[in-house]
Amino acid sequence: MFKKKPIIKPLAPLRSSDRRKIADQIIADFQIDITSSPQSSEGQQPHPQPYAQDSHSGDLTAVRNSILPENCLYGKFTTTAGPDLKPVHGVVYVGSYHADDQRILWTRVDDKLFPTVYTLWRNPRLVPLLHTPSAVVAKLRGGADLMTPGLARGPPFPKAAIRDAVVAIASDEQPSVPLVVGVCEIDVAKLQKVRGEKGRAVRSVHWVGDELWEWSTGGKPGVTIPEAVDGWDLSGDNEVEHARAAVEDLDIEDPHDEGGVSLTTEQAPKPEDASSSGPGQAQADAADEAGDRQIETQGMWSPTRGAHPLTCGAEIDTVFRQAFIYGLWHYKGANPNQPGHGLHFPLSSSFVISDLVLPFLPSFSPAETAAYQLKKTSWKNAKKFIKHLDKEALVKCKERSGGEMVILDIDFEDREVTHFQPYDLPKKSSADAADRGGSKSVSDRPATDAAIGQKLRRVSLYRPKDKLAPIFSAGGPKLKSIYVPTEIRELVTSYIEAESLVNPTNKRMVKLDPVLANAVFDSPKDQAAIAKGEVTREALVERVVQACSTSWVILRADQTIGSVKPKSGTAPQIQIMMETRSGNKTVTKTSGLEVYHINPQLLADELQKTCASSTSVNQLVGSSPKSPLMEVMAQGPQSQAVIKALEKRGVNRQWMDVVDKTKGKKKG
Repeated sequence: MFKKKPIIKPLAPLRSSDRRKIADQIIADFQIDITSSPQSSEGQQPHPQPYAQDSHSGDLTAVRNSILPENCLYGKFTTTAGPDLKPVHGVVYVGSYHADDQRILWTRVDDKLFPTVYTLWRNPRLVPLLHTPSAVVAKLRGGADLMTPGLARGPPFPKAAIRDAVVAIASDEQPSVPLVVGVCEIDVAKLQKVRGEKGRAVRSVHWVGDELWEWSTGGKPGVTIPEAVDGWDLSGDNEVEHARAAVEDLDIEDPHDEGGVSLTTEQAPKPEDASSSGPGQAQADAADEAGDRQIETQGMWSPTRGAHPLTCGAEIDTVFRQAFIYGLWHYKGANPNQPGHGLHFPLSSSFVISDLVLPFLPSFSPAETAAYQLKKTSWKNAKKFIKHLDKEALVKCKERSGGEMVILDIDFEDREVTHFQPYDLPKKSSADAADRGGSKSVSDRPATDAAIGQKLRRVSLYRPKDKLAPIFSAGGPKLKSIYVPTEIRELVTSYIEAESLVNPTNKRMVKLDPVLANAVFDSPKDQAAIAKGEVTREALVERVVQACSTSWVILRADQTIGSVKPKSGTAPQIQIMMETRSGNKTVTKTSGLEVYHINPQLLADELQKTCASSTSVNQLVGSSPKSPLMEVMAQGPQSQAVIKALEKRGVNRQWMDVVDKTKGKKKG
């Protein structure tokens, strides 16, 4: 359906009440179990949709946040589908998990909700999972539908894969990674065989590689496919059932066995029988040392896997504190010889949470992701969390003016850091790991902003009109279509000298001939100059430039005028506007970045750290949906921080327009 790029209207925040209603509709439509325990009691029937049972157990709020995060936006879209280009209208719901990029998580078409692969990778067993060979998956990712003979690993197939049900499709090589989302055209669950069958089994709606997967607010490409997703591969379910039945039928009673332990077995040698010295004693000492090390290791903290999500504040506090120590251990090991181990002090509170804590949380399931939130700790916010670390002498912090808490120094030689034992973390895709500094320092990340340090030139170009042809032909037979101001001055000088128009007594003055009078001084206001019969050389050059059509280019250091296509009009300015929202909240909006080779999302990421405030990137109101322009919004009066960030990217201060709408108009 989304083989062609949809036209998405500007996004708007989703109200909390609407988000809850949509989440409840998803829970009802996909029959998600929200009971506190995934195990059904004895004698009860299992839940009719077991695919969400294990992953979504927990309270209703946790399930809602798991399938539809709190930071969701929505926007209407239009596209075409099918060979007859049938118009399709609907709504997309955009959100992110933690510090991930904002992606399309759900779509609504004809009042039916469809999850994207990003949602399925975060919420295992949300829909039935079907499988097909890898060769068929390659066709499905091109927009093809899944035919019945292409089904694999069955029968039997999932019981919920009935007609009109939303299903996911994975390949045999990666059975736990959904790659396609579709709708069943037949009752797949009732199929007794697939070989020899005909017809379409699943109609493809969305797949990895289509426009929904590619879309992001920052213009970044789609996330790399993970190698595996825990909780999705259900291939062993039938084997488990057969094993359970076999165990139940197994008779382990022996009528000739009285039980107990045989007393006729050979006794093990007593310790005193062994030699007190020699190789045997050395082995015993080595075993004792290994046992001591094992006892010491058992005292290390490690997250519990497979248990219910933590609900106690003290336990969540421990998880966040250990994640911070993990982050210090990681940066120390990745950057042993760099000052500050790759960290540039002072560290803002937002950087501490986004780069030193969140990437190291052991969030293996949506329920854990919902539980591991800073607001659920006893500190509630980053400021109190950093103060707690300062009391423990792990860091040295300071409160700046305005209440911002920053870290001035970190004790990397603390025993907890040097003796830290790393625990398992959820597998991340390569793009996500690189973006979070999974294996490299902050300075070595591949997502480094290439615009920082660039040298820009903004050049105004002028195209002569036909009436100016006699003047420009004075430069010789090689005429150009576009000139810079210095070239126009040289051509005007050549024309003046060729026609002997220089005043002999005052060489600053130029006589007006019929060509100049008709082509340049053709305005009614120029009658005085024509009557006088001469003008200054500077005024003549200026009037010739004004008589040309204007265009512009913005060049990087390695670009030339001939390598970039000029655009008509005057060069645009970067707009920096401060305004008041919601009564007394000030925000700073920045737009017009794209023509200066600046990535809006990377600029927003930098402002989030330098300003210690929240930032967002949205489509600029009024821009074309086909080639949208983005607007960066930062909380607070951040115009000076924006100017410094733009100057680092080669933007001249004269190329910016700063507007302050927070100051009220003077009365009277």
